[in-house]
Amino acid sequence: MAGKEELSLSEAIMAAGDAFHRFPLIKVQGVPLMCHIVHNWDSIWAFHPDPSDLLIATYPKAGTTWTQEIVDLLLNNGDAEVARRAPTAIRIPFLEIHSPPPVPSGLSLLKNMDPPRVIKTHLPFKLVPEGFWKNKCKAIYVARNAKDNLVSYYHFDRMNLTQPEPGPWEGYIHKFMNGELAWGSWYDHVKGYWEEREKRNILYLFYEDMKENPQREVERIMRYLDLSLADDVIRRIVELTSFKTMKENPMTNYSFFPKPVFDQSISPFMRKGVVGDWTNHFSPAQTQLFDEDYKRKMKDADIPFRTDI
Repeated sequence: MAGKEELSLSEAIMAAGDAFHRFPLIKVQGVPLMCHIVHNWDSIWAFHPDPSDLLIATYPKAGTTWTQEIVDLLLNNGDAEVARRAPTAIRIPFLEIHSPPPVPSGLSLLKNMDPPRVIKTHLPFKLVPEGFWKNKCKAIYVARNAKDNLVSYYHFDRMNLTQPEPGPWEGYIHKFMNGELAWGSWYDHVKGYWEEREKRNILYLFYEDMKENPQREVERIMRYLDLSLADDVIRRIVELTSFKTMKENPMTNYSFFPKPVFDQSISPFMRKGVVGDWTNHFSPAQTQLFDEDYKRKMKDADIPFRTDI
């Protein structure tokens, strides 16, 4: 099963051939999105989830794949073989993603799955289809501190050959600060879900907390999902979702995406997975500039971010 799914997805991407390139961004309600998403926006916005569906939402490169794997293992009692049934992108479809044919869209994958489904999105809160909230779907949001998120996104945009050319690091910082990257402003993103977390019953997690004490956070997710797993199963899930294990797992490391899409010779999809790597990238002047801008944009938000642990 896993091998077949992996092959079919890779073959579909290869079949699309030259249709893959760095796609331009187009704004929806002020949020820059890849053009293929925008061209199919009406069908995305009209998506009606089942009340049993679970949404995993993040700003790009904030721990999405990590959280997807934790959830999938929790729902399958820590069974590693079941979790290897297919690549992450097949097991937990990416709601809004659209690519050149014959690559399947997130919506087409979801259409062929029976509820309850686990669904991934990078959409900011205001662009999430309203059906999720009308149907009182559960949602897990993972937030990562701005500086590390920026660094991770920069390296991702270098190797992801379907998003705009990132350009030099010095300029990328300003793109991030100005909300010019795909999926828009990090500041609006983290604040949007934070402000709605209690009203919408959103489990709001922090990447830094997950790194600091993964067992505690896995147990938090377990309780949110109304599950009760044995301690040894929880420990196994923590091991299976460690950065080292996932980096070596072909079902989670996106090695099933061929080079015309993700060129991992430029930068691996799973690069470091640490807290504080930003100190290796920001100059003192850039830190000061970023911190002053951050203070202005986050002055009314009480979100407890940490840039080290």
